[in-house]
Amino acid sequence: MSHSTDHPRPSVALARPRTAFASLALLSAGLALALFGGAWWLAGEAQFLPVLWFAAGAAVCGQCLLRHWRAPRLGYANGLTLGRLALAALMLAPAAEPRLTEGASGWVVFCLALVTLALDGVDGPLARRSGLAGPWGARFDMEVDSVFALLLAVVAWRSGAAGAWVLLLGGLRYLFVLAGWVWPWLGAPLPQRFRRKLVCVVQIAVLAALLAPVAVPPWSELAALLALALLCWSFARDVLWLAARR
Repeated sequence: MSHSTDHPRPSVALARPRTAFASLALLSAGLALALFGGAWWLAGEAQFLPVLWFAAGAAVCGQCLLRHWRAPRLGYANGLTLGRLALAALMLAPAAEPRLTEGASGWVVFCLALVTLALDGVDGPLARRSGLAGPWGARFDMEVDSVFALLLAVVAWRSGAAGAWVLLLGGLRYLFVLAGWVWPWLGAPLPQRFRRKLVCVVQIAVLAALLAPVAVPPWSELAALLALALLCWSFARDVLWLAARR
């Protein structure tokens, strides 16, 4: 739940960021189309609901691009984050066809989720080493994490690892954003806390573990419930902090 304050951008500096944004938008659109085609082919049928979920996440990332872009170039860290978004989009295939989470293909899906999670720990240090760390990259990284968590939750639900309530584990952050439209004080900036990063890692790690073929109820549901309780506790602390200062 990172936030930043927007500042006016000099008109002279608009050309390069807008060119980079156009390139990034075209690349993202191409990746989305290619990955949707692959998901459709793997599933053997068209399942458009997962595409709508991914489109919603892409729209949030696009809003992030428009509002928070400051750097004159994309940079390796943001390129890696974009790559993680492409890997996360591969979860559309098992979301469309849950049989892909069984047997050998299930282990492939599980390993893909672990690789995507592991790469999340690389783009931050890479951005700091290249001198391009900033609020835009942090926001982009957070939105990709949110989309990834939601897609993992959908796959966990569709595979039978947990009930439909597991969607809360992947979509609670989006409910918080929607609540901010009703109660604007929820959209106020929050101080940096290591707690949020830790809970986010636990959340996505548990969701990724639910994709393993050996993750079956009731143990898979127990793990998801514990992670959901931890996530609700973290959000509750932030809501109470914001309520006390509204």
